[in-house]
Amino acid sequence: MNPYTILLVALPVVVLAATVEALVLTRRGDYDWRGYLLSLGDLAGRQFLRYGVPLTLGSPIIAWASQHALFHIPLDGAWGFLALFLGQEFCYYWYHRAAHRVRWFWASHVVHHSPEQLTLAAAFRLGWTSSATGALLFFVPLIFLGFPAPIVVATLAINLLYQFWVHATWIPRLGPLEWVLNTPSAHRVHHASNLDYLDANYGGVLIVFDRLFGTYRPERAEEPCRYGLVKPLGTRNLLVVEFHEWAAMLRDAWRAPTWRGRIGTLLMPPGWKPDGTGQTTEALRRAAALPQAAE
Repeated sequence: MNPYTILLVALPVVVLAATVEALVLTRRGDYDWRGYLLSLGDLAGRQFLRYGVPLTLGSPIIAWASQHALFHIPLDGAWGFLALFLGQEFCYYWYHRAAHRVRWFWASHVVHHSPEQLTLAAAFRLGWTSSATGALLFFVPLIFLGFPAPIVVATLAINLLYQFWVHATWIPRLGPLEWVLNTPSAHRVHHASNLDYLDANYGGVLIVFDRLFGTYRPERAEEPCRYGLVKPLGTRNLLVVEFHEWAAMLRDAWRAPTWRGRIGTLLMPPGWKPDGTGQTTEALRRAAALPQAAE
């Protein structure tokens, strides 16, 4: 099962659905067509890089884990696939949490959070550099335990495809499903830049690990979601959107007075500064006297 084949087959359907939504929402009111085109540009560039510059930081470690797997877990029954699904969801939760809480990973993931209007097109604005950051390393434990690497990556691709529909703002809350699944309501909170909503709802298909680890936030009618970054970029230049955080992170690391500060700039949360004056989520919440999220 080739994960890239899964994504390529789904790609026309995804783009068509996003375009239909764009046309319908345009008739109903304002629609950010420039944001739509920006997402298409990100998608086109990512496909070019995937085949033209196939740089994946985790490939050697994935190959090693495959060769030295502790077990061989058969996928010839429901229990094997259930274990893979739950394991992948667990690993995805921690990857996604790190993508918000470790600046090295945020430098790539920030692209996905740059749209200031949440639409289906925003779902495929994923950034060009995630493979180069080592994001797949979070799924190596599954391979080391004995799940085949191609199946693990294919399961991740299916996870990402599931998340396409949760980027809709016109789908209401889904009742009891909100307790188990990552729904559009839960994901609207995840994309919101409101202080009370920051760093929440990291789940892929399931929301249960957010509830278990204290990072779940419900959408509230009295707190409408504001989308985009806490500090809006103010530009639609594709290259700036893709690389602005890399440039800022490396500049901050260069200016740090010590090696501890340089390493911290890469590995601590976005907004962290060595002298303690940074504006992390926690610092912003303390300034606003809001409750802290789970660490």
